[in-house]
Amino acid sequence: MTGETGGPPPDGSGRPGGPRAPVAPDGAPEPEAGPGPAAPGAPEPGPAADAPPEPEEPAAPQPLGVALTPTGEPAVDTPLRRLADADHLAVGAHLAVYEDVHRGLRDALAALDGQPGPPAPTHDTTTHDIRS
Repeated sequence: MTGETGGPPPDGSGRPGGPRAPVAPDGAPEPEAGPGPAAPGAPEPGPAADAPPEPEEPAAPQPLGVALTPTGEPAVDTPLRRLADADHLAVGAHLAVYEDVHRGLRDALAALDGQPGPPAPTHDTTTHDIRS
């Protein structure tokens, strides 16, 4: 549609007569949005409501309290006891503890590979195959 000058109406609505006010379902015009009186019983906005919340300080490290059952192998138990050190450290320092424990357990397993194992089973050439 066009206005009297041949272009769109000056209000930019594209309709002659300007934009229409929103209408409620009952036919009454809806109130314009904007600041108005607060609802009864609602807290009034004040400086405390507008202020940003106080930043919380990070909590201190808390022990997990995970119980370790000794294996009876000192080469395994010693690195596992080191895990308790992580309970008292910041999270950023946990990696060094975990790497140290991993290295200790890996060394314990590697030491097992260097020990002679039980003798291999011998193949008995005599048969005791009794079939009826």
